[in-house]
Amino acid sequence: MSILLVLTLVLPAVLYALSWFGDWRVFAAQRRMAGAPAGADGNSIMVAAGSGPAALLLVGLVAHAVSLYFVTLSGPVFRFGFAQALSATLLVGVAVLWIEGRRVRVAALRAMILPIAVVAVLLPLFFPGVEMAEIRLRPLFVSHLLVGTLAYGVLLLAALHAGLMTAAERSLHGASGGPRSLLALLLEELPPLLVLERMLFTLIRFGIVLLTLTAVSGVFFTEEIFGQPLRFDHKTVFTLIAWVVFGVLLLGRKLRGWRGRGALRATIAGYGVLLLAYIGSRFVIEVIIGRM
Repeated sequence: MSILLVLTLVLPAVLYALSWFGDWRVFAAQRRMAGAPAGADGNSIMVAAGSGPAALLLVGLVAHAVSLYFVTLSGPVFRFGFAQALSATLLVGVAVLWIEGRRVRVAALRAMILPIAVVAVLLPLFFPGVEMAEIRLRPLFVSHLLVGTLAYGVLLLAALHAGLMTAAERSLHGASGGPRSLLALLLEELPPLLVLERMLFTLIRFGIVLLTLTAVSGVFFTEEIFGQPLRFDHKTVFTLIAWVVFGVLLLGRKLRGWRGRGALRATIAGYGVLLLAYIGSRFVIEVIIGRM
């Protein structure tokens, strides 16, 4: 692997890490401001401090997209595997997070997802994936891969969202008058739980639409390559199970008003199943079994 390619992968990881570090500096500043005398102008300080991580995140997103292009499409053959899939998933998730950050406070979500993104963007250095020279020429492959990656990214953000909502709910019920930790300050950065819940189901609705398009495009893609419209392999089965989980959750939300911890657990479980559909299976094949 060339030095230029290594630097292309390292740059977005560094930018993500700097953005994450900037968010934690904001949280630490909030902790200091909590003990400051009344009348201190903390709001303007926090707004100025929070703009730096968001700007770094945007530059990191651009660098991440460029790096992903170089590790998949720039060579003579198309390369893809669990590392590229996970990196692309985090790219979409961070992008959605940056967009949401223009309207609501998502510093806590950034603090959770960016360390994962730092690891994911570097994974292709160690796991280059498999060559797919012929599949790249198939007209339906790119659209299927793009929609599937979008579905993974949006539902990943929904799962992380559900995890933070669970932590926020527990923190709210166990709140005390003692000194606040950095984790407590992070959770305080979240919008109210009702707003978070509305955002969560918006993400799930968008994600299941993308997941449906992934399944439909996958039918035509497998027919084009294998001559049959549907193959019941591990990817198909896990994707269908995840689709059912999210579909039942949305139906229960509409008909019976499902909410609370049950909905949060179902969201996390649904994404866990979806993760096994491709990224998990490719990890087992490429890393554990060693079948490249």
